Amino acid sequence: MKIILDAMGGDNAPEAAVRGALEAKKAHGVDILLVGRGLEILRAVEACGEKTLPAGIEIRDASEVVEISDDPATAFKKKKDSSLTVGLNLLKNGEGDAFVSAGSTGALLAGATLVVKRIRGIRRAVMGPVIPTASGRAILCDCGANAECTPEYLLQFAYLGSYYAKRVLGVENPRVALLNIGAEEEKGDTLRHEAYQVLREAGEAGRIRFTGNIEADAAMLGGADVIVADGFTGNIMLKSLEGTAKFLMKELKKVFLSSTKTKLAAGLVKGNLAEMKKLLDPSEIGGTPFLGISKPVIKAHGSSDARAFSNAILRAKEYAASGLIQDIEANIDLMKMEKV
Repeated sequence: MKIILDAMGGDNAPEAAVRGALEAKKAHGVDILLVGRGLEILRAVEACGEKTLPAGIEIRDASEVVEISDDPATAFKKKKDSSLTVGLNLLKNGEGDAFVSAGSTGALLAGATLVVKRIRGIRRAVMGPVIPTASGRAILCDCGANAECTPEYLLQFAYLGSYYAKRVLGVENPRVALLNIGAEEEKGDTLRHEAYQVLREAGEAGRIRFTGNIEADAAMLGGADVIVADGFTGNIMLKSLEGTAKFLMKELKKVFLSSTKTKLAAGLVKGNLAEMKKLLDPSEIGGTPFLGISKPVIKAHGSSDARAFSNAILRAKEYAASGLIQDIEANIDLMKMEKV
């Protein structure tokens, strides 16, 4: 399997991307095609202690870089020789099995949609981050790609998330819930009311396991495997989770460093704290899939370090091997609402 990696995307490019690629090659056994400014990539390889490119790692030169300041909607078109644009075209042309980038989210989404294209019948691609919960993990669909949605979009998000949970996360019969301000059927606005009805119909037909509305706190306690939301609401939930995790770890550190007694206690639970920190660390997940695109595209965090890139490459490998896209293509007719 070959993963295409945008070596120039992200705050720490290209060294973090290159170091992550080298780690992923050893740990995950995938070939990697690094896309970007060749000389800079080679210098990064040398900085990692390698005199030459290891077997299974190649470079494809791309002279331009999509910057965060560039217009996301047009950057990949205006900069046709950017690492992002070249990488997406390589994926489109079958020169790799998946594409990973820590570059501009908007430019990556626009490029993936217009270059690689959506699966036929999918209305909108969705960002589906995997988040930790009290019972394990859940996928949140959407977390920011689609601020304004229709009931049909949310129906498709439910299917996309359900297939991902089953194929990639290994959940046999994933529970799908609609993020809302209350668990009761009558809660929420018009979009939530209409989405609830179509999701319930899909559940009653046995196509998904719809369990109803869910509030954010219940979702975090493990009440669902797939959390369906419009991108505006989902993004607020995701950022609140990330902020709470950082706040919690900061406060715990203050508590354990407050006295000699608590420092001794910290030593006793050091391993447990490390596991907790790992659970809440976005670098452990590595990247977020763009579900609904015709080939696997993974968005890594802009501040990704080498470990995050290595894990993003692993996520890309899992996605490409999952058969998820074939599932969606085979069931696309179930994911459409009849026009009245």
